[in-house]
Amino acid sequence: MALTLILRLDPYSNDYSAISQMPSLTHPFGTDGLGRDVFTRTMRGAIISATVGLVAILIGAICGLVLGMLAGYVGGMADTIVGFVCDVAFAVPPLLIISTIVSLRGPGIGGIACSIGIFSIPMFTRMAHASTLQIAAENYVLAARLQGAGLPRLLIREILPGVLPQISVYAFTALARAIVTEGSLSFLGLGLRPPIPSWGGLIAEGRTQLGMAPWVTILPMMVLCLTVFSINTLKECFDVKEGQ
Repeated sequence: MALTLILRLDPYSNDYSAISQMPSLTHPFGTDGLGRDVFTRTMRGAIISATVGLVAILIGAICGLVLGMLAGYVGGMADTIVGFVCDVAFAVPPLLIISTIVSLRGPGIGGIACSIGIFSIPMFTRMAHASTLQIAAENYVLAARLQGAGLPRLLIREILPGVLPQISVYAFTALARAIVTEGSLSFLGLGLRPPIPSWGGLIAEGRTQLGMAPWVTILPMMVLCLTVFSINTLKECFDVKEGQ
């Protein structure tokens, strides 16, 4: 229901009689220099940031799980190659490469999400690899192998259930990073182009109005920080439950 209400709001509507108004009951986050409701644009930006983050996490988690489990269980050359690629990826500043890819491909939700997702694969791979090495030595996995279970069954039925909890916990951290990365790209002018609302774009747009209308920048920034904090808090809660 909340999503439906947000989608009905028009983030592009201008009210030239309410330019740069302070927060009020009519405009909870105030209005910007074009008379647009900052709350509406912030909520629509939340959908965009969440979409980018979730798509990026799906790409990173699925690819990382497959690569990590295969490399960890099969070993040999596959393990060496996957490990080398992950080491190289960790040595490269992600934001630099992501911004380069986005600038070459052009702005778009799909391109940004895919770029962030690709650079989240190495960490998911490392975590899946480490968990697979540990689980593969368990007696129930060895028993299934002695009974003639093939590689797909071993990975999906025996190893995957043990790997998923740790991957799920890390997914919260990866989601927070993806949202911050998308915001950083938009703030630098490499993300979605105005007037499309995104949190980083809203913060960047409000820089020129800090003296006259600071709420245009500060309130979207606070929502971004609160969202990242909430995601990390959820991660800690799930981490504690997994530890117990």
